[in-house]
Amino acid sequence: MNRENISLSLKRVAIQGEQGAFSGQAAVNLLGEKIELVPCETFEQMFAAVEAGRADTCVAPIENSLFGSVYQNYDLLLKHNLRIIGETNLRIVHNLIAAPGTRLEDLRRVFSHPVALGQCLRFFSTHPDMKPLAAYDTAGAVKMIMESPAPDAAAIAGTAAAETYGAQVIISGIEDDRQNYTRFLLLLREDSPIETPADADKTSIVFALENRTGSLHRAMAVFAMRDIDLSKIESRPLIGHPWEYSFYLDFIGNIAELRVRNALAHLNEFASGIKVLGCYRRANNQ
Repeated sequence: MNRENISLSLKRVAIQGEQGAFSGQAAVNLLGEKIELVPCETFEQMFAAVEAGRADTCVAPIENSLFGSVYQNYDLLLKHNLRIIGETNLRIVHNLIAAPGTRLEDLRRVFSHPVALGQCLRFFSTHPDMKPLAAYDTAGAVKMIMESPAPDAAAIAGTAAAETYGAQVIISGIEDDRQNYTRFLLLLREDSPIETPADADKTSIVFALENRTGSLHRAMAVFAMRDIDLSKIESRPLIGHPWEYSFYLDFIGNIAELRVRNALAHLNEFASGIKVLGCYRRANNQ
C-alpha cells in the first residue's frame, strides 16, 4: 500500500474500539500518522460509517494467528458494499495496565476484550487472585479504569492505550504466545475512485456452492490447475439456505492476469454469487 498516494484522500479512519486500540496502530501502519480515527463501538457501526460516508475508510481485523478468524467481519464483508485495498499484520503484545501508583499485589479485577483475555490464560493461571472481566475493547478497558480509578482494577491492552489515557504498564508481554499476530484489512466504499494498484498481488473473493458431492473439490481445482496459490479459505453458513455455505478465498494473483480471469470464469460455471472483495498488495510484514 503506497501511503503517500492515498493518505490525502483517506483521512477519517473508522475503527472498532477507542483511541489507543490495536486497530488504530494498524491504521497508522497502513496510512501514516496524519489520520483522524473514528472510534466505533461495534464492527457493524464501523462498516456502516464508511458506507454512509461518515468515515473515508476502516480497518477491520479479519484473523488472528492464535484465535483464528473474526467471523463477524467475514459476514459484514458480504453484507456491506466495501472493498479491500490493503492489509497489514500487526504483532499483538498484551500488557497489564493500571492507574499510576497501583500495586500489583492489590489487583483483583482485570478488564479487556474477551479475545485478549483468552490470549493471556497462562498469566491468569499464575495469578489466581485476579479475575478476568470482559469489556468491549482493549483500549476501552484502559479508558474505563482511568475514568473511575480503583486500586484493585487493571486492564489488558497495548502500550498505545496506556500512553493515550495516562496509565502505567505494570507487566509487559503477558500474552501466552509471542507469535501473536492479527491481520487487518483496509476497506473503503466500492464506488471509491481509488484504483487497484498495478502491482497488486493478492485477491479476495467470496462465492456460494450447492451442497453436492465434490463441489468444493471442483472449486479448488480451478485454481490448482492454473498454479494459483491459495493462502486462505473460510466457510460461512449461507443464511436462508440450510447446509449451504459461502466460501471466502484469498489467493496470490492479480485479477488482471489471464490465468486469474480464466479461473474465475471457470468457477462461474458452477458457483453462484461470485464477488471480488478486493485486489491489493500483500502485507510487507507477513
